[in-house]
Amino acid sequence: MIFFDHFNYWIFVILLMIGLFTVMSRTNLIKKMIGLSLFQISVFLFYISMGKIDEGTAPIVVEGAQDVVYSNPLPHVLILTAIVVGVATTALGLSLVVRIKESFGTIDEEDILAREDKA
Repeated sequence: MIFFDHFNYWIFVILLMIGLFTVMSRTNLIKKMIGLSLFQISVFLFYISMGKIDEGTAPIVVEGAQDVVYSNPLPHVLILTAIVVGVATTALGLSLVVRIKESFGTIDEEDILAREDKA
């Protein structure tokens, strides 16, 4: 069945759409950050899925081994770096939400925009 053959791609699309919908439809800044993190995680999953090779082994050369298919470790290393950058970006975003809460007294985007218009 084609659904189970490409299960990871279906999960990627579902997480991507949930994250995008959350970022676009919510006015709460924390919920927007959660949606952005879901969106980011779905891209990580997609990139890791693309780096997987069927019957691929670790790129360790062994004498006498012939016709061995090696997996490229570069996509996984890049995703590890992207995860670190994503965590740092999320931490920065949440710290900005805390500062916004201290300044405006709310984390609702519509309330913040209404208060800015009055000022």
